[in-house]
Amino acid sequence: MFFRLLTLWLCWILDAVLTIEPSWSNFFIGEFVTFKCDMNEGKDTDWEYKTNKDGRELIRYSTIKEATESDSGGYSCRGRRDYFFSEWSDIITLTVSSSNRPVVTLYPNWSEIYRGETITVRCEIHGGDTEWDYEWETNSMIKAPNQNEYRIRSASSSNSGNYRCKGRMKSSQHETTEWSDSVTLTVSDNEPRPVLTVSPSWLSPGASVTLNCEVEHPSAGWSFYWYKAVPDLSEKSSSYELLPDGNGTAQDSYIIHGQTHTAGYVCRAGRGDPEYHTDHSRPKFVWSADVHSAASLTVSPDRVQHFTSDSVSLTCEGNFTEWRVRKFSEDGRLYSDCRRMTGSTCDINTSKSDTAVYWCESGSGEFSSAVNITVQNDGNGPILVSPVHPVTEGASVSLSCSLRTQKILSNVFFYHNDKLIENDPRGELKISAVSKSDEGFYKCQYSGRESAQSWMSVKGEQDQNI
Repeated sequence: MFFRLLTLWLCWILDAVLTIEPSWSNFFIGEFVTFKCDMNEGKDTDWEYKTNKDGRELIRYSTIKEATESDSGGYSCRGRRDYFFSEWSDIITLTVSSSNRPVVTLYPNWSEIYRGETITVRCEIHGGDTEWDYEWETNSMIKAPNQNEYRIRSASSSNSGNYRCKGRMKSSQHETTEWSDSVTLTVSDNEPRPVLTVSPSWLSPGASVTLNCEVEHPSAGWSFYWYKAVPDLSEKSSSYELLPDGNGTAQDSYIIHGQTHTAGYVCRAGRGDPEYHTDHSRPKFVWSADVHSAASLTVSPDRVQHFTSDSVSLTCEGNFTEWRVRKFSEDGRLYSDCRRMTGSTCDINTSKSDTAVYWCESGSGEFSSAVNITVQNDGNGPILVSPVHPVTEGASVSLSCSLRTQKILSNVFFYHNDKLIENDPRGELKISAVSKSDEGFYKCQYSGRESAQSWMSVKGEQDQNI
């Protein structure tokens, strides 16, 4: 049983790798072709292999003694051990043609090349031991030298164009091949910028957080670098600190275990030899409402929702001398400075654009808890009065509904996760002993008008010490 489980585990983590020898992209009729399938770089020898051509499984297909045009197609392989199979390898395309017409190839063969990358344009002529001189024809602004390959060390848009080649026998300068088909090289002057996403963006203390980094062409040879954003108040920006084992990973995701506090992250990508690097992504944040972090943020008045033109104070607290209040708005923009910062307090006269997530950063690089603030744009509509910070299990809490002109309302309906709590209008919603089941979105309704909904978080008593 243990052996079968181990074998299943090996099958899950190992992939088959198919290679073709000789390693040409184009063969001619009558040539000899060898297929080689390996598991674990050939270190595992007790696997059996099967080959697949254009979706049809072949029996013990390892060589083609005399290639024909019908052998052209896409080949892959997989390994079998006992009753378990590996995944099929990546597909390798074999092309068999009837003449020694040259083939132009790009190495690496990426669909888009960016300015500054290294690319090689190669002319391949197969068949016999003939030695060739090469001639290139291109409509790019820079001409290729008369060699079998042209290495472009720092590509630019001037290298874009169609490339084709032909060969001339060194032993007989009158004998030439046909022109190859043209291959188009496209070099973009745009600089790729990866996009980072985080999940979850709001977390419970100790949760795992997954970072995902995406570039325009994710399968085109990228490796990824992962960084934590470290506040730098003197430069009004952040520096980036490489995360553990975050240096050039093959995977486009990175998991952080045991995240407890608000933090910012960025990624970038690299590929090629020498390696070309993208710019850093825009920072993305994981927010924690935990008020027991080294720094904290308090809001006055203590509620999530506010009317336009309300005066709201955000105060940073902790054993630090320098602060800045940061804001991540609904449209995804990050703001680094408060317009009116006095000491450790930021004062806001609210407008619709102030609907955002807020937190504090210290000169020592600490992040505070984060809070949501929602600004009501309907001057005649109600707002829900609910606490900014999480409520501890067992504590009491009171939610109410307010108009700009009237702070205490009666005949109010309250909703929890869009479900009417009781079909009985009241002035406020009192929960004498909060439980985890009370967590969720709340909103109120008065005279047919609804407030926006706000999330009320409930934390366990054990979380107090985290």
